[in-house]
Amino acid sequence: MAAPLELSCWGGGWGLPSVHSESLVVMAYAKFSGAPLKVSVIDNTWRGSRGDVPILTTEDKIVCQPAKILNFLRKQKYNADYELSARQGADTLAYIALLEEKLLPAVLHTFWVESDNYFTVTKPWFASRIPFPLSLILPGRMSKGALTRILLTRGEPPLYHLQEVEAQIYRDAKECLNLLSNRLGTSQFFFGDTPSTLDAYVFGFLAPLYKVRFPKVQLQEHLKQLSNLCRFCDDILNTYFRLSLGDG
Repeated sequence: MAAPLELSCWGGGWGLPSVHSESLVVMAYAKFSGAPLKVSVIDNTWRGSRGDVPILTTEDKIVCQPAKILNFLRKQKYNADYELSARQGADTLAYIALLEEKLLPAVLHTFWVESDNYFTVTKPWFASRIPFPLSLILPGRMSKGALTRILLTRGEPPLYHLQEVEAQIYRDAKECLNLLSNRLGTSQFFFGDTPSTLDAYVFGFLAPLYKVRFPKVQLQEHLKQLSNLCRFCDDILNTYFRLSLGDG
């Protein structure tokens, strides 16, 4: 009998199984590959301290970070990419790198740095799911971590000032969304009729941007103009997560 696999992740809301991109990437990949994960949603009993979720726990191992978790699942024979060609495998790596360089900074900014979004949506949502007194500390720590991550990728000369960085990351993100929309076209998934690792990453990054209701929606408005990407997110939610969705 296979060892139990437990995924600790942030929970859902707004029609999503998780509002957290990196948790969603792993949850989607597990659905696509048939990995039998027991999902454990973080709540007021959580004893973690750093916010470094998702976390996969087995009988003798703890694995963090989506890429490492997906690699671990592949080694357990849960492989969503077994039908891909070598060229498609190379394309997958290139597109994931593009997502992390061009789209992720804007997603992080939308959730954790944009002041109205952070104080009215992100901070209250996460704080309500973390035990006191960690709920007073961890959201601010996660916000600072997001800003640091953004500046590491975008704070090099000549973009010294945060306003310049913001303008650039949103331009890059819109360009990335356009590229993804063109690449997907009218296909169900990025490599035809079967979802793969790339679909898990795109879904994980796009779905919270698409569904969470923010007061400042610059990138969300652009995404909603790209109907095939919205349809892509809706199809995955309806096909793979319909029975597990709660309001969070």
